[in-house]
Amino acid sequence: MSLPRILIIAVAVITMVSAVLADLVIPDLAAQHAFNPAWPPHAKFHDAQYMVMTVLLGLTGLALALRRSRNTLLHAATVLATPWLGMIGALLFPGTATYDPEFADRTVFVLGLHGQVFMAIVLLLALLVATAATLGAVWGSDLGEGRWWAGRGW
Repeated sequence: MSLPRILIIAVAVITMVSAVLADLVIPDLAAQHAFNPAWPPHAKFHDAQYMVMTVLLGLTGLALALRRSRNTLLHAATVLATPWLGMIGALLFPGTATYDPEFADRTVFVLGLHGQVFMAIVLLLALLVATAATLGAVWGSDLGEGRWWAGRGW
Protein backbone atom coordinates (compact mmCIF):
# COMPACT_ATOMS: atom_id res chain seq x y z
CA MET A 1 0.00 0.00 0.00
CA SER A 2 1.38 3.42 -0.96
CA LEU A 3 2.28 6.10 1.58
CA PRO A 4 -0.29 8.59 0.19
CA ARG A 5 -3.03 5.96 0.58
CA ILE A 6 -1.90 5.15 4.14
CA LEU A 7 -1.90 8.87 5.05
CA ILE A 8 -5.37 9.39 3.62
CA ILE A 9 -6.73 6.28 5.36
CA ALA A 10 -5.24 7.49 8.66
CA VAL A 11 -6.89 10.91 8.22
CA ALA A 12 -10.18 9.16 7.37
CA VAL A 13 -10.11 7.14 10.59
CA ILE A 14 -9.16 10.20 12.67
CA THR A 15 -11.94 12.20 11.00
CA MET A 16 -14.49 9.45 11.75
CA VAL A 17 -13.72 9.21 15.46
CA SER A 18 -12.20 12.49 16.65
CA ALA A 19 -15.30 14.67 16.92
CA VAL A 20 -17.31 11.90 18.59
CA LEU A 21 -14.50 11.25 21.07
CA ALA A 22 -13.88 14.93 21.80
CA ASP A 23 -17.48 16.12 21.88
CA LEU A 24 -19.28 13.12 23.35
CA VAL A 25 -17.04 10.42 24.85
CA ILE A 26 -13.99 11.89 26.62
CA PRO A 27 -15.49 13.36 29.82
CA ASP A 28 -13.33 16.50 30.17
CA LEU A 29 -13.84 17.43 26.53
CA ALA A 30 -17.49 16.37 26.33
CA ALA A 31 -18.22 18.68 29.29
CA GLN A 32 -17.23 21.54 26.98
CA HIS A 33 -19.50 20.34 24.16
CA ALA A 34 -22.42 17.90 24.20
CA PHE A 35 -22.70 17.89 28.00
CA ASN A 36 -22.09 21.59 28.53
CA PRO A 37 -25.08 22.84 30.57
CA ALA A 38 -24.47 26.40 29.31
CA TRP A 39 -25.14 25.36 25.72
CA PRO A 40 -28.73 25.79 24.57
CA PRO A 41 -30.41 22.89 22.76
CA HIS A 42 -29.84 24.45 19.34
CA ALA A 43 -26.07 24.67 19.92
CA LYS A 44 -26.08 21.03 21.01
CA PHE A 45 -28.03 20.17 17.85
CA HIS A 46 -25.29 21.70 15.70
CA ASP A 47 -22.62 19.90 17.69
CA ALA A 48 -24.44 16.61 17.09
CA GLN A 49 -24.82 17.54 13.44
CA TYR A 50 -21.06 18.11 13.21
CA MET A 51 -20.32 14.76 14.87
CA VAL A 52 -22.59 12.87 12.46
CA MET A 53 -21.19 14.81 9.50
CA THR A 54 -17.57 14.00 10.37
CA VAL A 55 -18.39 10.30 10.76
CA LEU A 56 -20.09 10.31 7.34
CA LEU A 57 -17.27 12.29 5.69
CA GLY A 58 -14.70 9.99 7.27
CA LEU A 59 -16.54 6.90 6.04
CA THR A 60 -16.87 8.39 2.55
CA GLY A 61 -13.19 9.31 2.48
CA LEU A 62 -12.24 5.85 3.71
CA ALA A 63 -14.37 4.14 1.06
CA LEU A 64 -12.79 6.28 -1.65
CA ALA A 65 -9.25 5.76 -0.30
CA LEU A 66 -9.67 1.99 -0.34
CA ARG A 67 -10.49 1.96 -4.06
CA ARG A 68 -7.61 1.23 -6.41
CA SER A 69 -7.78 4.49 -8.38
CA ARG A 70 -5.67 7.58 -8.07
CA ASN A 71 -8.70 9.73 -8.90
CA THR A 72 -10.68 8.31 -5.99
CA LEU A 73 -7.65 8.85 -3.76
CA LEU A 74 -7.68 12.54 -4.71
CA HIS A 75 -11.43 12.66 -4.16
CA ALA A 76 -10.94 11.09 -0.73
CA ALA A 77 -8.42 13.78 0.22
CA THR A 78 -10.87 16.48 -0.87
CA VAL A 79 -13.75 14.99 1.13
CA LEU A 80 -11.55 14.55 4.21
CA ALA A 81 -10.22 18.11 4.05
CA THR A 82 -13.77 19.49 4.31
CA PRO A 83 -14.39 19.32 8.09
CA TRP A 84 -10.84 20.44 8.93
CA LEU A 85 -10.99 23.43 6.58
CA GLY A 86 -14.45 24.15 7.99
CA MET A 87 -13.04 24.23 11.50
CA ILE A 88 -10.39 26.77 10.55
CA GLY A 89 -12.85 28.73 8.41
CA ALA A 90 -15.29 28.96 11.32
CA LEU A 91 -12.78 31.16 13.14
CA LEU A 92 -13.36 33.86 10.51
CA PHE A 93 -16.95 34.38 11.66
CA PRO A 94 -17.65 37.09 14.24
CA GLY A 95 -18.11 35.95 17.82
CA THR A 96 -16.58 32.50 17.35
CA ALA A 97 -13.85 31.02 19.53
CA THR A 98 -12.09 27.69 19.85
CA TYR A 99 -13.17 27.35 23.48
CA ASP A 100 -15.59 28.88 25.97
CA PRO A 101 -14.04 31.22 28.58
CA GLU A 102 -15.07 29.03 31.53
CA PHE A 103 -12.84 26.26 30.13
CA ALA A 104 -9.75 28.41 29.56
CA ASP A 105 -7.78 26.60 32.28
CA ARG A 106 -8.70 23.17 30.84
CA THR A 107 -7.98 23.99 27.19
CA VAL A 108 -5.03 22.27 25.53
CA PHE A 109 -2.71 24.37 23.40
CA VAL A 110 0.04 23.00 21.15
CA LEU A 111 2.68 25.43 19.89
CA GLY A 112 0.37 28.29 20.82
CA LEU A 113 -2.57 26.89 18.86
CA HIS A 114 -5.75 25.39 20.26
CA GLY A 115 -5.36 21.60 20.17
CA GLN A 116 -8.16 21.15 17.64
CA VAL A 117 -6.73 23.79 15.32
CA PHE A 118 -3.28 22.25 15.63
CA MET A 119 -4.72 18.84 14.76
CA ALA A 120 -6.62 20.32 11.80
CA ILE A 121 -3.41 21.85 10.44
CA VAL A 122 -1.45 18.59 10.88
CA LEU A 123 -4.17 16.57 9.13
CA LEU A 124 -4.49 19.11 6.31
CA LEU A 125 -0.72 18.99 5.82
CA ALA A 126 -0.87 15.18 5.70
CA LEU A 127 -3.58 15.40 3.05
CA LEU A 128 -1.53 17.96 1.13
CA VAL A 129 1.54 15.70 1.17
CA ALA A 130 -0.57 12.70 0.09
CA THR A 131 -2.19 14.72 -2.69
CA ALA A 132 1.14 16.08 -3.94
CA ALA A 133 2.65 12.58 -3.92
CA THR A 134 -0.38 11.18 -5.74
CA LEU A 135 -0.26 13.93 -8.35
CA GLY A 136 3.49 13.42 -8.71
CA ALA A 137 2.88 9.74 -9.37
CA VAL A 138 0.17 10.60 -11.90
CA TRP A 139 2.26 13.19 -13.70
CA GLY A 140 5.60 11.45 -13.22
CA SER A 141 8.42 12.70 -15.37
CA ASP A 142 5.97 14.42 -17.73
CA LEU A 143 5.65 17.23 -15.18
CA GLY A 144 9.25 18.28 -15.63
CA GLU A 145 8.91 18.15 -19.41
CA GLY A 146 5.84 20.39 -19.50
CA ARG A 147 3.63 17.57 -20.81
CA TRP A 148 1.69 16.92 -17.58
CA TRP A 149 -1.58 17.76 -19.35
CA ALA A 150 -1.03 15.31 -22.21
CA GLY A 151 -3.72 12.68 -22.47
CA ARG A 152 -5.80 14.16 -19.69
CA GLY A 153 -8.31 15.97 -21.89
CA TRP A 154 -7.01 19.44 -21.06
